[in-house]
Amino acid sequence: MTAALPSLALALLCLLQAGAQVPVQPDLDTEKFAGEWHVTAIASNCSVFLKMKDGMKSSMAIVSFTPEGDLAMKLVLPLMDKCQEFELLFQQSGQAGHYMGAQEKRNLRVMETDYSHYAVLHEVQHSEAEPSTALQLLTREQDVSPQLLQKFMELIPTMGLTEDMLAVLPKSGE
Repeated sequence: MTAALPSLALALLCLLQAGAQVPVQPDLDTEKFAGEWHVTAIASNCSVFLKMKDGMKSSMAIVSFTPEGDLAMKLVLPLMDKCQEFELLFQQSGQAGHYMGAQEKRNLRVMETDYSHYAVLHEVQHSEAEPSTALQLLTREQDVSPQLLQKFMELIPTMGLTEDMLAVLPKSGE
């Protein structure tokens, strides 16, 4: 047991460093990034997500920015008989592309985007009960190309997630 402790400590240190080194889109252009996005794939270790992922459909994320530079996100989720809307506000962290949600203790990073086709978001929720990590693939159209999906899937293990935590969301039709 004591022989394993240095290895465990080293592994935890590597994980902490990996979390701190999540890349962010250089010089994020908020005007180009704002607008409607489809959430087409998600990978997360959140237990609530893992229980629900097989029944989820593609949702909409409408991104805008406040005059102060904070990121406002309106999520529209298709449910059985209606759509549910959620509004989230993330404050600027001081680094372009990195935002923090105060109440939820969330870190949101825009890892990569080409502005017109796709974006990859990385979100960490620092909950006492259950900290979680999520990687989201957003697309401007509801369809996602096989090449883009493959690129997204290659990112999953680099963020400490596994393929069984992935949900490729079918079109909602709404």
